[in-house]
Amino acid sequence: MNFLFAWRYFKAKKSTNAINIIAWISMVAIMCITFAFVVVLSVFNGFEGLVKSLYSSFYPHVLISPKAGTKTITVSPEQWKQLSAVKDVVSYTAVVEEKTLLLNGDIQQPVVLKGVDSAYTRVTGVADNMIRGEFNTGDAARPFIVLGNGVEGALGVQSDKNIFPLLAYIFKGGASANVMDLYGSVATENISTAGAFLIQADIDNKYAITNIDFMRHMLSLKDNECSHIEVAVSDESKADAASKAIRQLFGDGYVVETRYEQNKSLYSVMTLEKWAIYGILTLMLIVAAFTMIGGLTMLVLEKQKDIQVLKAMGANRGLIQKIFLSEGLLLAGIGAIAGIVLAVIFCWAQVQFELIKLEGGTFLINYYPVKLVAGDFLLVVVTVFLVAFIASWFPSRKAALQPIELKS
Repeated sequence: MNFLFAWRYFKAKKSTNAINIIAWISMVAIMCITFAFVVVLSVFNGFEGLVKSLYSSFYPHVLISPKAGTKTITVSPEQWKQLSAVKDVVSYTAVVEEKTLLLNGDIQQPVVLKGVDSAYTRVTGVADNMIRGEFNTGDAARPFIVLGNGVEGALGVQSDKNIFPLLAYIFKGGASANVMDLYGSVATENISTAGAFLIQADIDNKYAITNIDFMRHMLSLKDNECSHIEVAVSDESKADAASKAIRQLFGDGYVVETRYEQNKSLYSVMTLEKWAIYGILTLMLIVAAFTMIGGLTMLVLEKQKDIQVLKAMGANRGLIQKIFLSEGLLLAGIGAIAGIVLAVIFCWAQVQFELIKLEGGTFLINYYPVKLVAGDFLLVVVTVFLVAFIASWFPSRKAALQPIELKS
């Protein structure tokens, strides 16, 4: 019944035209803010999904590395067999990683050089993100190097057409810099370029990849030594369970991390940014709610006689309050539904027609990505109705406390 009264009050022409204007302004404000809520959160979801997909191309589901203070781990044949038997583990690869200085003539560039084996392409997606040449790391006798796009640019080479090899300088395993005999502390080899990958600037500007035998030779490591082990599981949702099983298998001498734990700061920043955006938009919604309070207060003043009649007919304070609460929720509901519909249409058009472009041309895509998430719709609707309920409470309470005075 209270919604019937609210609907009649919404449709009815008011004696003061300002009440209609304020009601429509409040609806339009809620519509615009709801539209902004959905669109901004969807764009953020799009960027978040894109960044996570890029990082997932480089970082494994599970990483096994040595504890702080040691640079390598030794893995026995028995441990490899036990690792392959862990539930949901589909592949794994040994990696030798070390800081390296690459020289192209007079140009030098420090990188982190990763030595990988043949299983590396089954664990990560680097090979699927090649922009030049091919993913070929060669072997110990004839090593090749795959450069990150930023490293390639810094060295001034075109990796698929470079005729002359690069020169790699790596400190020998266990050696420290000797000022009197610097070259005696450093292993030096020529290495030819095979291609370049493009994933994400932090990765592209830092990493290069070669074969593990070359790195073991340069660092004087044994065949069962490596810097860490990268593990792929059948599904990312099973990474936590697999990491727990691997921790039990390898013991306390190793650090086992999921992809989230490897990039905890990145994921934390993205979550914080999303909640910051939500907070800013909620403040905008609260400001818009003051318009609703003004409109409902004026409506209560206009409907004083109706309130008196309803009370004389037996309506209690609760019913009167519900009528005006319903009026506020009705205004918010119409505005929210209109905003959500417009936002969904806009997001669809952005995906189909790339309406808003990204400036600069330095990213992997040239338009703002959007991703609609059901949880965001629920969050927006709950927020809008909660703010509308609080905004409607004060005018509706005032209406409910009106005394019965049929004669003036």
